[in-house]
Amino acid sequence: MSGIRIIEFPTIGSSSLGFISVAEYDKNVPFPIKRAYWTYFTPNEVQRGGHAHKKLEQLIFAVAGVIEFNIEDTTSNKQKIVLDKPNMGLYIPKLIWREIKFSHSAVLLCLASDIFKEDDYIRDYDAFKKFKDIENTSNS
Repeated sequence: MSGIRIIEFPTIGSSSLGFISVAEYDKNVPFPIKRAYWTYFTPNEVQRGGHAHKKLEQLIFAVAGVIEFNIEDTTSNKQKIVLDKPNMGLYIPKLIWREIKFSHSAVLLCLASDIFKEDDYIRDYDAFKKFKDIENTSNS
């Protein structure tokens, strides 16, 4: 589905000492990292996301708890992905619509390919569907 994939990061350590996983550009992150952010204390009944990006790429981790993604690409392929292990990252390329649900204890860490730019967001689903038509026509 349009480049979306789970990337498994090495787990270093032991249950007696704890673990570390490392994300590095050109090793296991497919883009230069220009921004990192994290969300937490998101109530279970709140759905986040509800947008796509025109150019931004992201690598998202559930460093705690469970995070569920309902995603859709520009050809209307839909997929549900659950992140529940801190060493598993979800790579989301540009032009992917996402809806996100969090468990009560979830902490989402996002590594992004660019700084925040409001004009990169597509926040209206109908506009995304129209954008898909334009994108699919230009790729033909």
